[in-house]
Amino acid sequence: MSVFIIAEAGVNHNGSIDLAKKLINEASDAGADAVKFQTFKAENLVSKSAQKADYQKETTDREESQFEMIKKLELDIDTHEELIAYCQMKNILFLSTPFDHESINLLDELELEVFKIPSGEITNLPYLRHIGSLGKRVILSTGMADIGEIEDALDILTEAGTKKENITVLHANTMYPTPMEDVNLRAMVTVGNTFDTAYGYSDHTLGIEVPIAAVAMGASVIEKHFTLDREMEGPDHRASLEPDELAAMVTAIRNIELALGSGIKKPSPSEMPNMAVARKSIIAKREIKAGEMLTEENLSIRRPGSGISPMRWNEIVGTPARKDYGEDELI
Repeated sequence: MSVFIIAEAGVNHNGSIDLAKKLINEASDAGADAVKFQTFKAENLVSKSAQKADYQKETTDREESQFEMIKKLELDIDTHEELIAYCQMKNILFLSTPFDHESINLLDELELEVFKIPSGEITNLPYLRHIGSLGKRVILSTGMADIGEIEDALDILTEAGTKKENITVLHANTMYPTPMEDVNLRAMVTVGNTFDTAYGYSDHTLGIEVPIAAVAMGASVIEKHFTLDREMEGPDHRASLEPDELAAMVTAIRNIELALGSGIKKPSPSEMPNMAVARKSIIAKREIKAGEMLTEENLSIRRPGSGISPMRWNEIVGTPARKDYGEDELI
Protein backbone atom coordinates (compact mmCIF):
# COMPACT_ATOMS: atom_id res chain seq x y z
CA MET A 1 0.00 0.00 0.00
CA SER A 2 1.28 3.41 -0.97
CA VAL A 3 1.61 6.07 1.74
CA PHE A 4 -1.58 8.18 1.79
CA ILE A 5 -0.48 11.82 1.68
CA ILE A 6 -2.95 14.45 2.90
CA ALA A 7 -2.22 18.04 1.91
CA GLU A 8 -3.87 19.96 4.76
CA ALA A 9 -5.35 23.17 3.40
CA GLY A 10 -7.30 23.60 6.65
CA VAL A 11 -8.47 27.22 6.89
CA ASN A 12 -5.69 28.58 4.66
CA HIS A 13 -8.33 29.48 2.06
CA ASN A 14 -9.09 32.53 4.24
CA GLY A 15 -12.81 32.16 3.44
CA SER A 16 -12.28 32.50 -0.34
CA ILE A 17 -13.50 29.78 -2.73
CA ASP A 18 -10.99 30.97 -5.33
CA LEU A 19 -8.15 30.54 -2.86
CA ALA A 20 -9.54 27.11 -1.93
CA LYS A 21 -9.46 26.06 -5.59
CA LYS A 22 -5.90 27.32 -5.97
CA LEU A 23 -4.94 25.22 -2.95
CA ILE A 24 -6.59 22.18 -4.58
CA ASN A 25 -4.60 22.86 -7.76
CA GLU A 26 -1.33 22.95 -5.85
CA ALA A 27 -2.11 19.80 -3.84
CA SER A 28 -3.01 17.95 -7.04
CA ASP A 29 0.08 19.19 -8.89
CA ALA A 30 2.30 18.17 -5.96
CA GLY A 31 1.00 14.58 -6.18
CA ALA A 32 -0.86 14.44 -2.86
CA ASP A 33 -3.62 11.82 -2.53
CA ALA A 34 -6.06 14.09 -0.72
CA VAL A 35 -6.59 17.74 0.11
CA LYS A 36 -8.26 18.44 3.44
CA PHE A 37 -10.31 21.39 4.65
CA GLN A 38 -12.24 22.00 7.90
CA THR A 39 -16.00 21.91 8.37
CA PHE A 40 -17.53 23.76 11.30
CA LYS A 41 -20.16 26.15 12.49
CA ALA A 42 -18.48 28.82 14.61
CA GLU A 43 -21.50 28.87 16.95
CA ASN A 44 -21.13 25.13 17.60
CA LEU A 45 -17.35 25.18 17.95
CA VAL A 46 -16.41 27.95 20.37
CA SER A 47 -18.06 30.17 22.91
CA LYS A 48 -18.05 33.90 22.23
CA SER A 49 -15.54 34.41 25.07
CA ALA A 50 -13.03 31.69 24.01
CA GLN A 51 -9.44 32.89 23.78
CA LYS A 52 -7.17 32.24 20.81
CA ALA A 53 -4.11 30.02 21.11
CA ASP A 54 -0.85 31.95 21.56
CA TYR A 55 0.33 31.11 18.03
CA GLN A 56 -3.00 32.40 16.65
CA LYS A 57 -2.58 35.69 18.52
CA GLU A 58 0.78 36.12 16.80
CA THR A 59 -0.55 35.44 13.30
CA THR A 60 -3.92 37.25 13.41
CA ASP A 61 -5.51 40.42 14.80
CA ARG A 62 -4.99 40.36 18.58
CA GLU A 63 -8.19 42.35 19.18
CA GLU A 64 -10.32 39.77 17.36
CA SER A 65 -11.87 36.90 19.38
CA GLN A 66 -11.45 33.24 18.41
CA PHE A 67 -15.15 33.24 17.42
CA GLU A 68 -14.70 36.24 15.11
CA MET A 69 -11.58 34.69 13.59
CA ILE A 70 -13.14 31.35 12.70
CA LYS A 71 -16.56 32.74 11.70
CA LYS A 72 -14.83 34.22 8.63
CA LEU A 73 -13.36 30.81 7.77
CA GLU A 74 -16.63 28.79 7.59
CA LEU A 75 -17.46 26.91 4.38
CA ASP A 76 -21.19 26.48 3.63
CA ILE A 77 -22.77 23.41 1.98
CA ASP A 78 -22.76 24.95 -1.52
CA THR A 79 -19.04 25.66 -1.21
CA HIS A 80 -18.43 22.08 -0.05
CA GLU A 81 -20.28 20.72 -3.08
CA GLU A 82 -18.36 23.00 -5.44
CA LEU A 83 -15.00 22.04 -3.92
CA ILE A 84 -15.83 18.31 -4.01
CA ALA A 85 -16.71 18.58 -7.72
CA TYR A 86 -13.52 20.55 -8.35
CA CYS A 87 -11.42 17.90 -6.54
CA GLN A 88 -12.96 15.17 -8.71
CA MET A 89 -11.98 17.17 -11.79
CA LYS A 90 -8.42 17.53 -10.44
CA ASN A 91 -8.24 13.80 -9.57
CA ILE A 92 -7.61 14.33 -5.85
CA LEU A 93 -9.71 13.19 -2.89
CA PHE A 94 -11.63 15.88 -0.98
CA LEU A 95 -11.46 15.50 2.79
CA SER A 96 -12.62 17.74 5.59
CA THR A 97 -12.40 17.58 9.36
CA PRO A 98 -15.78 18.08 11.07
CA PHE A 99 -15.77 19.92 14.41
CA ASP A 100 -19.39 19.43 15.52
CA HIS A 101 -22.37 17.08 15.05
CA GLU A 102 -23.99 19.25 12.39
CA SER A 103 -20.74 19.15 10.39
CA ILE A 104 -20.43 15.35 10.79
CA ASN A 105 -23.93 14.97 9.33
CA LEU A 106 -23.13 17.38 6.50
CA LEU A 107 -20.01 15.44 5.47
CA ASP A 108 -21.87 12.14 5.76
CA GLU A 109 -24.61 13.47 3.47
CA LEU A 110 -21.88 14.54 1.04
CA GLU A 111 -20.71 10.88 1.08
CA LEU A 112 -17.15 11.45 2.26
CA GLU A 113 -15.21 8.18 2.26
CA VAL A 114 -12.83 9.10 5.08
CA PHE A 115 -13.50 10.95 8.33
CA LYS A 116 -10.58 12.76 9.94
CA ILE A 117 -10.83 13.31 13.70
CA PRO A 118 -8.69 16.22 14.92
CA SER A 119 -6.58 16.03 18.08
CA GLY A 120 -8.89 18.38 19.97
CA GLU A 121 -11.85 15.98 19.72
CA ILE A 122 -10.11 12.84 21.03
CA THR A 123 -11.74 13.35 24.46
CA ASN A 124 -15.20 14.18 23.04
CA LEU A 125 -17.22 11.00 23.65
CA PRO A 126 -20.47 11.98 21.85
CA TYR A 127 -18.48 13.22 18.83
CA LEU A 128 -16.41 10.02 18.65
CA ARG A 129 -19.51 7.86 19.02
CA HIS A 130 -21.25 9.80 16.21
CA ILE A 131 -18.35 9.28 13.76
CA GLY A 132 -17.87 5.68 14.90
CA SER A 133 -21.53 4.92 14.09
CA LEU A 134 -21.01 5.84 10.42
CA GLY A 135 -18.77 2.83 9.77
CA LYS A 136 -16.41 4.82 7.53
CA ARG A 137 -12.63 4.84 7.27
CA VAL A 138 -11.34 6.95 10.16
CA ILE A 139 -8.08 8.81 10.66
CA LEU A 140 -7.58 9.73 14.31
CA SER A 141 -5.09 12.44 15.30
CA THR A 142 -3.66 12.06 18.80
CA GLY A 143 -1.92 15.36 19.59
CA MET A 144 -1.96 16.18 23.33
CA ALA A 145 -3.16 12.63 24.11
CA ASP A 146 -1.57 9.87 26.16
CA ILE A 147 -1.88 6.12 25.56
CA GLY A 148 -4.91 5.77 27.85
CA GLU A 149 -6.84 8.50 26.03
CA ILE A 150 -6.06 6.89 22.67
CA GLU A 151 -7.28 3.54 24.01
CA ASP A 152 -10.54 5.12 25.19
CA ALA A 153 -11.12 6.83 21.84
CA LEU A 154 -10.47 3.61 19.90
CA ASP A 155 -12.85 1.70 22.17
CA ILE A 156 -15.61 4.28 21.58
CA LEU A 157 -15.10 4.22 17.79
CA THR A 158 -15.11 0.43 17.55
CA GLU A 159 -18.02 -0.07 19.96
CA ALA A 160 -20.03 2.44 17.90
CA GLY A 161 -19.53 0.32 14.77
CA THR A 162 -16.22 1.20 13.07
CA LYS A 163 -13.94 -1.76 12.33
CA LYS A 164 -10.49 -1.45 13.86
CA GLU A 165 -8.86 -2.26 10.50
CA ASN A 166 -10.54 0.87 9.10
CA ILE A 167 -8.84 3.15 11.66
CA THR A 168 -5.44 4.79 11.22
CA VAL A 169 -4.00 6.51 14.29
CA LEU A 170 -1.83 9.57 13.64
CA HIS A 171 0.86 10.66 16.04
CA ALA A 172 0.82 14.45 16.23
CA ASN A 173 1.95 17.46 18.19
CA THR A 174 -0.46 20.40 18.15
CA MET A 175 2.08 23.20 18.58
CA TYR A 176 2.42 25.37 15.47
CA PRO A 177 5.28 25.07 14.67
CA THR A 178 6.36 22.02 16.67
CA PRO A 179 9.88 22.25 18.18
CA MET A 180 12.02 19.34 16.95
CA GLU A 181 12.71 18.18 20.50
CA ASP A 182 8.94 17.76 21.06
CA VAL A 183 8.22 15.64 17.96
CA ASN A 184 8.88 12.27 19.70
CA LEU A 185 8.54 10.31 16.46
CA ARG A 186 9.24 6.99 18.20
CA ALA A 187 5.90 7.43 20.00
CA MET A 188 4.20 6.94 16.60
CA VAL A 189 5.58 3.39 16.45
CA THR A 190 4.67 2.83 20.11
CA VAL A 191 1.04 3.69 19.31
CA GLY A 192 0.97 1.36 16.30
CA ASN A 193 2.48 -1.53 18.28
CA THR A 194 0.34 -0.94 21.38
CA PHE A 195 -2.98 -1.07 19.52
CA ASP A 196 -1.91 -3.24 16.55
CA THR A 197 -3.30 -0.63 14.21
CA ALA A 198 -2.21 1.26 11.11
CA TYR A 199 -0.35 4.40 12.07
CA GLY A 200 0.87 7.65 10.57
CA TYR A 201 1.95 11.16 11.39
CA SER A 202 0.38 14.61 11.24
CA ASP A 203 3.22 17.11 11.07
CA HIS A 204 3.42 20.69 12.29
CA THR A 205 7.20 21.15 12.23
CA LEU A 206 8.89 23.58 9.89
CA GLY A 207 10.39 21.79 6.89
CA ILE A 208 9.82 18.34 5.41
CA GLU A 209 12.39 16.03 6.98
CA VAL A 210 10.25 14.75 9.87
CA PRO A 211 7.36 13.40 7.73
CA ILE A 212 9.94 11.75 5.46
CA ALA A 213 11.52 10.10 8.52
CA ALA A 214 8.04 9.00 9.66
CA VAL A 215 7.55 7.15 6.36
CA ALA A 216 10.89 5.38 6.87
CA MET A 217 9.56 4.32 10.31
CA GLY A 218 6.40 2.79 8.86
CA ALA A 219 3.86 5.62 8.63
CA SER A 220 1.05 4.74 6.19
CA VAL A 221 -0.56 8.21 6.32
CA ILE A 222 1.17 11.61 6.31
CA GLU A 223 -0.66 14.89 6.83
CA LYS A 224 1.00 18.28 6.36
CA HIS A 225 -0.31 21.85 6.30
CA PHE A 226 0.33 23.85 3.16
CA THR A 227 -0.46 27.32 1.90
CA LEU A 228 -0.04 29.40 -1.23
CA ASP A 229 2.14 31.88 0.66
CA ARG A 230 3.42 31.78 4.26
CA GLU A 231 3.15 35.58 4.48
CA MET A 232 -0.65 35.58 4.08
CA GLU A 233 -2.77 36.67 7.03
CA GLY A 234 -4.43 33.86 8.96
CA PRO A 235 -3.78 31.52 11.90
CA ASP A 236 -1.99 28.62 10.15
CA HIS A 237 -0.08 30.04 7.16
CA ARG A 238 3.26 30.51 8.92
CA ALA A 239 3.58 26.87 9.96
CA SER A 240 2.60 25.60 6.49
CA LEU A 241 4.60 24.47 3.46
CA GLU A 242 4.56 26.52 0.29
CA PRO A 243 3.69 24.68 -2.97
CA ASP A 244 7.27 23.88 -4.05
CA GLU A 245 8.01 22.49 -0.58
CA LEU A 246 4.86 20.34 -0.65
CA ALA A 247 5.91 18.92 -4.03
CA ALA A 248 9.42 18.22 -2.67
CA MET A 249 7.94 16.40 0.33
CA VAL A 250 5.70 14.21 -1.83
CA THR A 251 8.61 13.36 -4.16
CA ALA A 252 10.85 12.49 -1.19
CA ILE A 253 8.16 10.30 0.38
CA ARG A 254 7.62 8.41 -2.89
CA ASN A 255 11.39 7.90 -3.17
CA ILE A 256 11.59 6.59 0.40
CA GLU A 257 8.70 4.20 -0.32
CA LEU A 258 10.68 2.77 -3.24
CA ALA A 259 13.88 2.69 -1.22
CA LEU A 260 12.33 0.74 1.68
CA GLY A 261 11.98 -2.29 -0.61
CA SER A 262 11.01 -5.86 0.28
CA GLY A 263 13.23 -6.36 3.32
CA ILE A 264 14.83 -9.45 1.71
CA LYS A 265 18.61 -9.09 1.67
CA LYS A 266 19.93 -10.18 -1.74
CA PRO A 267 21.80 -8.57 -4.65
CA SER A 268 19.59 -6.07 -6.47
CA PRO A 269 19.15 -6.25 -10.26
CA SER A 270 21.09 -3.01 -10.72
CA GLU A 271 24.18 -4.26 -8.85
CA MET A 272 24.39 -7.77 -10.34
CA PRO A 273 26.85 -6.67 -13.07
CA ASN A 274 29.13 -5.21 -10.36
CA MET A 275 29.78 -8.61 -8.82
CA ALA A 276 32.29 -9.63 -11.49
CA VAL A 277 33.98 -6.23 -11.29
CA ALA A 278 34.16 -5.63 -7.52
CA ARG A 279 34.59 -9.18 -6.19
CA LYS A 280 37.76 -11.28 -6.50
CA SER A 281 38.73 -14.75 -7.69
CA ILE A 282 41.56 -17.21 -7.07
CA ILE A 283 44.28 -16.66 -9.69
CA ALA A 284 47.78 -17.96 -10.53
CA LYS A 285 50.40 -15.76 -8.87
CA ARG A 286 53.01 -17.09 -11.33
CA GLU A 287 53.20 -19.76 -14.04
CA ILE A 288 51.93 -23.11 -12.76
CA LYS A 289 52.45 -26.41 -14.59
CA ALA A 290 49.79 -29.14 -14.80
CA GLY A 291 50.14 -31.52 -11.85
CA GLU A 292 51.96 -28.96 -9.70
CA MET A 293 50.46 -28.47 -6.24
CA LEU A 294 48.40 -25.32 -5.76
CA THR A 295 49.77 -23.55 -2.68
CA GLU A 296 49.54 -20.27 -0.84
CA GLU A 297 52.83 -19.34 -2.54
CA ASN A 298 51.68 -19.77 -6.16
CA LEU A 299 48.11 -18.57 -5.76
CA SER A 300 46.70 -15.10 -5.17
CA ILE A 301 43.31 -13.41 -4.84
CA ARG A 302 42.53 -10.58 -7.25
CA ARG A 303 39.79 -9.09 -9.35
CA PRO A 304 37.71 -9.91 -11.41
CA GLY A 305 35.15 -12.00 -9.59
CA SER A 306 34.29 -14.21 -12.56
CA GLY A 307 36.40 -17.20 -11.48
CA ILE A 308 36.47 -19.43 -8.39
CA SER A 309 35.40 -17.57 -5.26
CA PRO A 310 38.06 -16.98 -2.57
CA MET A 311 35.56 -18.53 -0.15
CA ARG A 312 36.72 -21.90 -1.67
CA TRP A 313 40.41 -21.13 -0.86
CA ASN A 314 40.74 -24.00 1.63
CA GLU A 315 39.46 -26.62 -0.82
CA ILE A 316 41.69 -25.38 -3.69
CA VAL A 317 44.97 -25.07 -1.76
CA GLY A 318 46.73 -28.45 -1.60
CA THR A 319 45.20 -29.86 -4.81
CA PRO A 320 47.13 -30.49 -8.07
CA ALA A 321 46.75 -28.07 -10.99
CA ARG A 322 44.58 -29.66 -13.68
CA LYS A 323 46.32 -27.72 -16.46
CA ASP A 324 49.05 -25.20 -17.15
CA TYR A 325 48.35 -21.67 -15.90
CA GLY A 326 49.97 -18.44 -16.95
CA GLU A 327 50.65 -15.63 -14.48
CA ASP A 328 47.39 -13.79 -13.50
CA GLU A 329 45.22 -16.50 -15.07
CA LEU A 330 41.98 -17.47 -13.31
CA ILE A 331 42.20 -20.88 -11.67
